[in-house]
Amino acid sequence: MTKFNGGVWALKVLLYAILTLYAIITLIPFVWALCASFKPLSEIVSAEPSFLPKNFTFDNYKQIFVQEPLFLRWLFNSVIIAVSVTVLNLLFNSMAGYALARLRFRGRNFWFLLILAVLAVPAQITLIPTFLILKLFGWLNSYQGMIVPSMVNATFIFMMRQFFVNFPKELEEAAAIDGLTPFGIFWRIVLPLAKPALAAQAVFVFMGSWNNFLLPVVILFDPEMFTLPLGLNSFKGQYISYWNYIMAASMVFTLPALAIYAFFNRYFIQNVTFTGGKG
Repeated sequence: MTKFNGGVWALKVLLYAILTLYAIITLIPFVWALCASFKPLSEIVSAEPSFLPKNFTFDNYKQIFVQEPLFLRWLFNSVIIAVSVTVLNLLFNSMAGYALARLRFRGRNFWFLLILAVLAVPAQITLIPTFLILKLFGWLNSYQGMIVPSMVNATFIFMMRQFFVNFPKELEEAAAIDGLTPFGIFWRIVLPLAKPALAAQAVFVFMGSWNNFLLPVVILFDPEMFTLPLGLNSFKGQYISYWNYIMAASMVFTLPALAIYAFFNRYFIQNVTFTGGKG
């Protein structure tokens, strides 16, 4: 027994050592980018690179916030689009998932199989059809052109459907006895208890929309409508890339994603606990 406990302890130490090493390797590029955001360009491109800044400066942040007239507009565009896409996905994906899991209607299996088929289609293939449809509607270079094509996601419809399939029916039956309509059951009983699934969905959808580059580069052509990923590309000139400004803007770009993850992280480690079911 002692040898067994010693072996388990040694395995845990080895596992934590590997995870710690992996975490350090993963963090090094981020820490370097953070340090580089406080360096002048000459120091970043110097033949003698340094990890920590030798000439610490806030000029890079001053440049992007004060002297770059469109940076705050790009940040505003990204926030509006990412928040709208996230909220609409949480609502529509959850409603579709609940309908496929609980409601009985003609063609339910067909729609479920169609959603599974959509999962097999790479997003890049849909870029040209999306462009042509948005052009037909006159939605190019607009907020609705960025939001509407992304307001539902087949992956998260499937995820929510699987979550609701395992939801205890006793809670819904008790709510129905109390007089709630199917929509009332979904809105007042089911959705509040789906916080872990909604939190996971919110993080992935927000980060996907926040980091999206392909769709904006296809449908946005007015610099005032650019999102941050597209706007950062403008700091690259024909002969020189302003890495000091890119690093500073990247840090500002990273903060909202970190904040979203930090806010919803507690739901990731929280077990889904249902009350009111049969013992």
